[in-house]
Amino acid sequence: MRLRKKYWARPEMEISNIVITDQYEYKGKWNEEFKNNNPIHLELGCGMGGFISEKSTQNLDINFVGIDLKDEVLVFALRKVIEVRGIQDKQDINLNVRLMPLNISFIDDVFEKDEISRIYINFCNPWPKGRHNKRRLTHVKFLTNYKKFLKLGSEVWFKTDDTELFEHSVEYFKTCGFEILYSTHDLHNSGFEENVVTEYEAKFHAIGKKAMFLRAKLIVEN
Repeated sequence: MRLRKKYWARPEMEISNIVITDQYEYKGKWNEEFKNNNPIHLELGCGMGGFISEKSTQNLDINFVGIDLKDEVLVFALRKVIEVRGIQDKQDINLNVRLMPLNISFIDDVFEKDEISRIYINFCNPWPKGRHNKRRLTHVKFLTNYKKFLKLGSEVWFKTDDTELFEHSVEYFKTCGFEILYSTHDLHNSGFEENVVTEYEAKFHAIGKKAMFLRAKLIVEN
């Protein structure tokens, strides 16, 4: 779906210290930005911000960075964080969450080796056509980039409602030096208690569509 340009989105984000727009200046400096040495978790494609808002609220001893490509989406993630966290000052930097616009293809230019302790990928585009498979966020091409900054022994948590993408992703992870720790084709009936439901997930769960989920642990460095 093509988004209508919202020219007010970038100015609204730029007045908030929660949003990082000079991303490439922070490589190797994220703990300085958060002013602590807590683990940093990364959400790729944070959408409207429901997931990262809840996760950052539940885990105050972990720092979270949410990435999305479009200002028109990210501005609503910013508003969601402000709403859920009860922030009065949009320039409040004493918060364990940051958001930034970024094409994920360039993500290894933003984070340094061992800087990230977990990655979340929630309902990314399945890119079903064979010629487009390399655009999948779980493809070996992307996993190889993630390994440049993901700590050895850390995990990627992946959710999707696309069976083909899920099954292919299991193989991508294995090929790229990850061990599948947990896997289910029916997340909501699996008994897994740490799930935070995204906006997309809630919509499709309501009509009976199942979510698939896995946890993959990095066991082989580049």
